[in-house]
Amino acid sequence: MAISQNPHSSTQIKRPPRLGDEVYNTIYTQLMSQKILPGSRISIDNLARELGVSQTPIREALSRLEAQGLVVKTHLIGFSAASQMDRARFDQLYELRLLLEPFAARKAATLITPEQFETLKRLAAEMSINGQGRVSYSDFARLDGQFHDLIAQASGNDLIQDTLAALHTHMHLFRLFHHQQAASTANIEHAELLSALEAHDGERAEAAMRTHVERSHDRFSTFFT
Repeated sequence: MAISQNPHSSTQIKRPPRLGDEVYNTIYTQLMSQKILPGSRISIDNLARELGVSQTPIREALSRLEAQGLVVKTHLIGFSAASQMDRARFDQLYELRLLLEPFAARKAATLITPEQFETLKRLAAEMSINGQGRVSYSDFARLDGQFHDLIAQASGNDLIQDTLAALHTHMHLFRLFHHQQAASTANIEHAELLSALEAHDGERAEAAMRTHVERSHDRFSTFFT
């Protein structure tokens, strides 16, 4: 979603029945595109004027984003955008992913239900090019997170799912820098994962997930170089 600098422009929310979601999606997009810079203060008053809404849906949206790790609330200061991860945190994140996600994919290949697999296929389709062009970068990050979370859920290990969900991995990674190729290449790797899961081939699913995570590390590590 393109965000105009004019506070009276088309960024104003136009569908009151889903006002909370519209406000959330707009602020989320600004955070992911770094219109709201990492570490910067977030003015509720300014956002309310820009979007043409009251402070209540702004506060509700910021609380949702705080739960997802994109926003930080400090006592007596207010809200600010979460800081970017540094290289050490980035590498540690991938070390943990490599420990958990290939194992989860192997388990999911055996335990995944038809309903879960159909949902995975739908998410993969939404991440791919559609008739109106490529899905937006910020939406891809959200869908990618749901895709990986569902594989962890399908593994049947609640602790693995909870651990990975608490990291908010995909939102933080895609916020590092706008890397459209990361999205298009990930779609190819997702297709191999889906094929292995559909075949209920645990060894192949584990290898596909390991390759996917390793290549993701290589793609996003360019931010630090």
